[in-house]
Amino acid sequence: MKPYYSKKKQFIISCLLIIAGNLLLAFLVAAFIIPHDIVMGGTTGIGIALHRVLPWLDVSIFVLALNVILLIIGLFILGKHFFFTTVASSILYPVFLGFFQRIPGIDSLTDNALLASIFAGALMGIALGMVMRAGSSTGGMDVVDLILHKWTHLPIALFVYLGDAVVIGFQAFSLPSEKTLLGILVLVLETILLDRAMILGKARIQLMVISDRCDEIREAILNRLSAGATQFFIETGRLKKQEKAVVSVISERKVYEATEIIHGIDPAAFITISKINEVRGRGFTLERTVLEEVDAPDSEGEPVVPADGERQQIDAGNPGSK
Repeated sequence: MKPYYSKKKQFIISCLLIIAGNLLLAFLVAAFIIPHDIVMGGTTGIGIALHRVLPWLDVSIFVLALNVILLIIGLFILGKHFFFTTVASSILYPVFLGFFQRIPGIDSLTDNALLASIFAGALMGIALGMVMRAGSSTGGMDVVDLILHKWTHLPIALFVYLGDAVVIGFQAFSLPSEKTLLGILVLVLETILLDRAMILGKARIQLMVISDRCDEIREAILNRLSAGATQFFIETGRLKKQEKAVVSVISERKVYEATEIIHGIDPAAFITISKINEVRGRGFTLERTVLEEVDAPDSEGEPVVPADGERQQIDAGNPGSK
């Protein structure tokens, strides 16, 4: 049973996500954050704040130097695994930032600070989501957050929020209140889009159907919708009656067709529809080849018949696998 993507393809996709995420992050900082003096957290926020006091300071070089220092500290405290999964972003981002800052006219895409903040927050959430989906991090202040988490065992999110609050608060003293408010807007949009980017392409709809004609409904889901289905026994709450239920995980575009098919078979069928943020496993992130492999002939040309326990395990698997 081979995964849908080979390890080589997964590695290439992860590399592309990390490169694209850092490229997009560097672009939005150079095009929207720095030209409009919008406050932000992280090492970039520290660099921007120091640049206002020391105009000769190159933000990209400062961020690169600080990221490398924090990365080395993380290597000794957090270990080699952290180092190798973070080194790419710690170096790529400041390099890309320096590249974009030297493009003529990139700081004049818009003269509207509010519009710049909206684009910056949205693109930042997407960029960070791409990097995190690849199993990496953007380095920088993430190193400090992880070290404090290791020493105190307090939630990482607490240190992320505190770190951003300190950096933004530090910048707020030297900027009008409107700039600080725009920075908060960027952080809010970043959080919303980050959550969406992390589960993009993985969300599905789960149908649960309770009916006296579950066998027919299950067959219709399998054959007419080409979707997976899992059937199990339930007991009603009031009458304690034994009934069957069918669960299926499908895409959003199949919801209307599925409900029409189900109600065509049993108009009184009880249906619940739930949105699932993420689906993994056979039929979604792995190939739907379980039954083919089970029924495939062995080396002697005879079909392989699994033991009862194996067959039950297959039949009771992920709803999207059959």
